[in-house]
Amino acid sequence: MMKKVFTFTIAIALNLPVWGQAIQTQTLKDLPRAVKLKKVKLAPDLEELLTQDDDARYAGMTLAQLRQQRLQRVKGKRADASGEEPQRQKIGGAVLPSEAVGEDEKQSFIVQLDSNASEVAWREKVARLGGRIQQKHGELGLVTIEAPRAAIRQLAADSNIAYVSPDRAVAAMGHVETTTGAAQIRNLISGTKLTGTGIGLAVIDSGMYTSHKLLANSPSHTGIVYSRDFTGQNEIQDPFGHGSVVASMAAGDNGLEKGTYAGIATNTKIINLRVLDEFGRGIASNVIAALDWCVTNQAKYNIRVINLSLGTMAKDSYVNDPLCQAARRAVNAGIVVVASAGNDGKDANSNKLYGGIHSPGIDPSVLTVGAANTLGTNVRSDDVVASYSSRGPTRGYTTDVNGVRHYDNLLKPDLVAPGNRLIGASASLGGKKNQLASTSPSLVVKGGPGSTNDVMYLSGTSVAAPVVAGTVALLLQANPALTPNLVKAILMYTAQPLPGFNLLEQGAGELNVDGAVRMAKLVQTTLPTTVGAALLTAALPAQQSTIAGQTCNWSQGVITNWGFLYGSNLMTDWQNVYGNGVALADATGMINGALSLVAGQTSSGVAFYPGVANIKSSGIALADGIMLADGIMLADGILMGDGIMLADGILMADGIMVADGTLKANSAYLGDNTACMPPAP
Repeated sequence: MMKKVFTFTIAIALNLPVWGQAIQTQTLKDLPRAVKLKKVKLAPDLEELLTQDDDARYAGMTLAQLRQQRLQRVKGKRADASGEEPQRQKIGGAVLPSEAVGEDEKQSFIVQLDSNASEVAWREKVARLGGRIQQKHGELGLVTIEAPRAAIRQLAADSNIAYVSPDRAVAAMGHVETTTGAAQIRNLISGTKLTGTGIGLAVIDSGMYTSHKLLANSPSHTGIVYSRDFTGQNEIQDPFGHGSVVASMAAGDNGLEKGTYAGIATNTKIINLRVLDEFGRGIASNVIAALDWCVTNQAKYNIRVINLSLGTMAKDSYVNDPLCQAARRAVNAGIVVVASAGNDGKDANSNKLYGGIHSPGIDPSVLTVGAANTLGTNVRSDDVVASYSSRGPTRGYTTDVNGVRHYDNLLKPDLVAPGNRLIGASASLGGKKNQLASTSPSLVVKGGPGSTNDVMYLSGTSVAAPVVAGTVALLLQANPALTPNLVKAILMYTAQPLPGFNLLEQGAGELNVDGAVRMAKLVQTTLPTTVGAALLTAALPAQQSTIAGQTCNWSQGVITNWGFLYGSNLMTDWQNVYGNGVALADATGMINGALSLVAGQTSSGVAFYPGVANIKSSGIALADGIMLADGIMLADGILMGDGIMLADGILMADGIMVADGTLKANSAYLGDNTACMPPAP
C-alpha cells in the first residue's frame, strides 16, 4: 500500500497519470522535449534564415528589395552602423549560406542522414531539388551538398533526412572551446593567457597515444609530463582508444587543423595514469591506487585536477564505497575530482531511466558531470541533455540490522557539459587502429593507423567530464587559491539551466566557462575563514554570459544533497562549506524530520529549496523553475521503489552492477544520432 500512496503523491506533483488513468497514452504526451527533438530538423541559424526568405516571399518582395531590407537590418545591428553590405563567403569553392546569398542560389549545406536512409533515395531527392552531393564524411551519415536554399525545407521534410545545417566557416578555434565560452576568456587577465599553464591534470583512463599532435609536447603545449601503468600490462599507450580522446578534450593542443580540435586547457600538464586495459576494462583497486598516487605526488606535479571518465553502477552508499573514499581523500587534499555520471540514462527501448549515477560520481565531494548535446552548433539555444546521460538520484545504500536498505538518494549530476559526438585524438599502437576505432569504423574521422594526427568521434559522459576538468584548470590558473568546493560552487552557480530538463537530468545546468572564469577571477586570493565574510574583490557582475552571440542567464544556485542553495550571497560571502575537509552537501541535512540548512554552514541571505526543479523556460534561474516535487524530498525514509514512475521515466533496479566489481569506461561511444561537431574542412 505504501508504494501506491507514494506513486499517487509524486504523480500529482509531476502532472503524471495516477492509478486508473491510461499511462500508455499519457507517457508520450509527457515527453514534449523528446517529441520536439524528433521534429527539429533544421539548425537554428538556418531556420532563421529560411524564415526571412519566407517573409520576403509572402510580402511579394523582389530580390533587390529583399537585399535592401536585409542591408537595413544588418546596419541596425552593427555597433558602428557602417551599413556595409553583408559579405558573401566562398571557401574552398563552397558558397556559405547567409543573408548575402539569394535563396535561389546554390550554396553548401551539411546533411545528417537517418540511420536507415537509402543512399539511392536521398541522392535522387537532392538531384530533383537542383542540388548535388559534394562529399560524404566517412561512415558517419554526414553528407555535404550544394543546393538552392529555397529547396532546403522540402529536403528536410524527407524521412531520410535527420538534420540540416548550413556549411559554416571555421575559424582558428575549436567547437568545444567556442560553445563552452572558453575561447572568449583566454585574455581575460592582462598579461596572462588562460590555457591551464602550470596546472597538473591527471587523467586516470586507458592510457594515451603519447606521440599524438594533440597530446605531445610542443612549443605551445606542455603535453604529457608523466605516464604510469596500473594494469600490470607494462603499457602506457592507449590500445583501447578512450584515454587519448578524453585527454584531448581537456587539454588538446590548438596547433592541429587551425585549432579545430583544441581542448579547454590547451597548455596544462597532463599526467597519464593507465588503469583500463585494451578492452576498456579495469578494477577498482587499480583506480584507487592511481588516486592515491595523485595525492602522494600532488606537490611534484602540482596536481590540482583529476579526471575519472570511468565508473561502475553504484551499490554501496558513498559512505562505504571504496572508490568514493579514495576520491574523497583526494578532494580533502585539495584536488578537484571530476567524474563522469555514467551512460545509463535510458533502457534498450530508449525509455528514460532515473537512478543510474555511477560510482565514484555518487560521492557528494566529487564533481559529477552529465552529457549535453550541442547538435553541432556553437550557439547554446538548441543544446539538450543527451538521452543516454545518467540521471539521479544516487542509489547507493546501507543496510541496517533489520535488513532495511537506506538509500543515499542524492541529487546528481552537478552539471552537464558537451559530450555528444565530439572529435578528439585517435590512438594507434604498433601501426594498428585502437580497439574502439577498429570495432566501430564510423567513429573514424581522418587518417590511417600510425598517424599522429588521426582524430575520431566519441560520445558519452566520459567525453563531457574532461571538458569540465579542463575548465577547472583554467579556474585554478586564474585563481590558485580556490578550494575544490569553491570550484564546484562557482561552476554550478554560473551554469546555464537548459529548458525542459530537471535537476536530476542536468544538475545546475550546462557548463559556462565564461561565467566561471570571470567569477574565479573576482575571488580573493587569500580566502576568508569566517562565514559571511566578503569573498570577492569587486561587485558581483551581471549574472549572465554571452556565448556565440547569445546571452544566457546563470543558474544562481548550488546543488547540495536533496535540494539546492540559492541567492547572490553564495558568491559574495564566504560559506563554511567552501573550506577543505567538508562537502557542499554539509550545508543541508535532515533536522527534526525536515530538510533544512545546517546552522553555521552558510551565511545570511542564502536560501534552501528541498526538492527538484524542472526548468521549463529558457534562461531562468534554478529558483525560478517550476518545482517538480514540492514537499517531496529524496531523503532517506521516502519510498522510491523500483518501477515507480519518476517524471517521464522509471527508476533503475537497485544493485545492478556492470560486471560486479569491474569498472568500464563511461562512454556511449556512438552517441545520439543527431547533428554533431563537424570535422575540419
